[in-house]
Amino acid sequence: MTKADDIFQAIQDDPQNEAFTKAGIQPLYKVMPEAEILITSQAPSRRAQESMLFWDDPSGDRLRDWMGVTREQFYNSGKVAVLPLDFYFPGKGARGDLPPRKGFAEKWHAPLLALMPNIKLNLLIGQYAQKYYLQKRRQKNLSETVKHYADYMPEYFPLVHPSPLNYGWLKQHPWFEAEVVPALQAEVADVFRK
Repeated sequence: MTKADDIFQAIQDDPQNEAFTKAGIQPLYKVMPEAEILITSQAPSRRAQESMLFWDDPSGDRLRDWMGVTREQFYNSGKVAVLPLDFYFPGKGARGDLPPRKGFAEKWHAPLLALMPNIKLNLLIGQYAQKYYLQKRRQKNLSETVKHYADYMPEYFPLVHPSPLNYGWLKQHPWFEAEVVPALQAEVADVFRK
């Protein structure tokens, strides 16, 4: 067994995840030693957990558009890894999915990140990922953090979540698709050129 296999098994054996493991639900993330782009987000959707394929929904289609990559590049290039703050669907809340469980990323991100030494760009999707990784470096709100994405480069690239629930936000903030998306596509294209 590899170190990655050991960690995967440890996640399943963790008492915090007992209910998922008993239900036959596996943790959903993608760690690849050659990956150069990391997508850090909230947690898998219900659909992703059921299909065991992350970002396989309208949000994923929009994210790939923003990145300027095809489905083939996204899933099979070996350049893109996915590490949510929780590897299991947390359930539905009043306004979308519930937040990732506290303490989960603290326990599992460091050992998994250690397996990916070539990460050049970490896309922080949504407020939870930005709060976890940027901490006090964040702006007063998500919109301002995303607008000032260049302040966090080259390590991090904060983004709004591409969920259909955020279409209104996109209409209210036209600078995102006019300025931020082209900058993101340039960064991603640079990784894929090498």
